[in-house]
Amino acid sequence: MSKERFERHKQPWRPDEAGQLRVLAGKGQGLKQIAKALGRSEESTRDFAKKNKVAIAKKR
Repeated sequence: MSKERFERHKQPWRPDEAGQLRVLAGKGQGLKQIAKALGRSEESTRDFAKKNKVAIAKKR
């Protein structure tokens, strides 16, 4: 079982990534889809969104 690799692991968030996060969250995308689109872990995406007060839709 291989651990998933993230291109941007431990890298600072760039302004364009923050913008894309806001756009995707605004469209109602879930955490998993946003993280995958950004090449970030779900944990990193959730933490960054929380710090920047970006609401991410809860997917069930």
